[in-house]
This record gives sequence, C-alpha cells and structure tokens, in this order.
Amino acid sequence: MAATTAYAAAAAASSSILAIPPRGTNSTVRCSAFPFLPTRLLSQPFPSSIRKVSDVRRCSSLRIRASEESSAFDADEIFQDLKQKWDAVENKSTVFLYGGGAIVAVWLTSVLVTAINSVPLLPKIMELVGLGYTGWFVYRYLLFKSSRKELATDIEELKKKIAGSE
Repeated sequence: MAATTAYAAAAAASSSILAIPPRGTNSTVRCSAFPFLPTRLLSQPFPSSIRKVSDVRRCSSLRIRASEESSAFDADEIFQDLKQKWDAVENKSTVFLYGGGAIVAVWLTSVLVTAINSVPLLPKIMELVGLGYTGWFVYRYLLFKSSRKELATDIEELKKKIAGSE
C-alpha cells in the first residue's frame, strides 16, 4: 500500500508520468496525464432535445430519379475527335518536343520553388510579394466595372492571338 501511495504521489507531482504499481499488489491505481472523466450512464442514447426522424423522411432529400435524356458526355465521341485532330497534325515530332519541353519546364520550376522554399526568410518575402500583387490586380482589374470590361477585352485579344485568328 505504501508503494502504491508513492506512485500516486509521484504521478501527482508530474503530469507526464504514468505510474504503474509493482506486481503482486491488489490495489489498482492508475495515474496519467489525462484527467479522469467519469462514465456517463444514460438511459437513452440521445438527449430528449434530439428527435428521431424516420428513415423515409431522412432519405427523402436524397432521392434521385433517372431521366430519359442522354448524357452530354460521350467518351467514344471525344476519343474519335482527338484521333481526328491528331491525324490532322503534320509535325508530330514538334508536338512531342513541345510536350517534353513543358514537362521539363514544370520539373525545373518545381526544383526552383523547392530551393527557394529552403532559404529561411525567402518564402515569407515571396508570400508578401504574391499578396501585394494580388491586391494590386484586384484594385487594377476587378474592383471597378470599367476595368473589368478592359480585362475582358484583353483576355479576348489574347485568345485571338493564341488561336491565330487575328
């Protein structure tokens, strides 16, 4: 009994000690860093303020009905369209070269960002620069109606340049 009391006193002195009494003692004293929480004995599994809802009412909002319309997504049609566009390409080696270059560029960018991220103060500075640029962009292009129209026309011009229709 004295050994058990010593273990309990040591556990009370430090909250991170787990005291286990030596074998052969009949008393069970458990000390840990966690507070003792008594078990709750409830006659009902839920408090009376929560009412049970029948399964039919609970699942009524989840009912889905099938329609006769066909889906807008057709995988065969997409694959055939991609195959036709691939067959229309004259310089397939150029496409592979550009694709490989894009993959290498993404990899190099990832390496560069990882290197910048390993410098102690630089990530926070870059975060502030990004936050400042975002604020400037919102003020310059998104805050006022006339500047939103200007941004839309700039995007349309860029689309035309990329598509080659200009």
